[in-house]
Amino acid sequence: MKLLMKTMILTLLSAFFLGGIYFIPESGFVAQATGKLDTIEATHLAFLREEEKLARDVYNTFHEMYPNSRAFGQIEDSEQKHTDAVAAMLARYGLEDPNTNDAIGKYTGEEYGPYFTEKYELLVEMGRKSLLDAMYVGALIEELDMHDLIYCPQAIVEADNGVDVNECGQIYTDEEPILELYQKLLNGSASHLRGYVQNIESVIGEGNYEAQVLTQEEVDGILGR
Repeated sequence: MKLLMKTMILTLLSAFFLGGIYFIPESGFVAQATGKLDTIEATHLAFLREEEKLARDVYNTFHEMYPNSRAFGQIEDSEQKHTDAVAAMLARYGLEDPNTNDAIGKYTGEEYGPYFTEKYELLVEMGRKSLLDAMYVGALIEELDMHDLIYCPQAIVEADNGVDVNECGQIYTDEEPILELYQKLLNGSASHLRGYVQNIESVIGEGNYEAQVLTQEEVDGILGR
């Protein structure tokens, strides 16, 4: 069972949320794969492939909906890099890419395709009300992405009996290339969340953003408060 580093990783995760510490170097070094991924690791990586595409798709849609807002276009480009990075990691381990249709709002994974299709439609509808609502959706996505990178996504927990929230994600794997990828994605999501909150608080007042998925303490740590 791949939990040998769990205690250390949990401690460092607390430091990440509270102080923005990056414990995987950003030097461009790419760790060597040490072996095949187990079923849980492979499932989680495939799930993230579609979740990163979901973020890209929603932001692309919001960029068209609110063309005068630069935030969605800029972050959409970053999410494209994120989903490509996860796809490359799947290929590195010889795993099938669940995404066979790159069109906006299309998710073809056998296990979670319908889940992401429904979520895409729901998030877009939430953001259709106003630009501020769309910014809140962006912040929600980034908080959810961080949770689902670190822990086991609720959709996986509900679908796979015997897998709980601590037996999946960054706190589960000890595969260095996966840990490196996940930390880079976490760093990106933290940056995106700060950008969305800045836009939100320009309307509702500084310091008034309330966490939507993570705890308020975790969000405040990411925001440097």
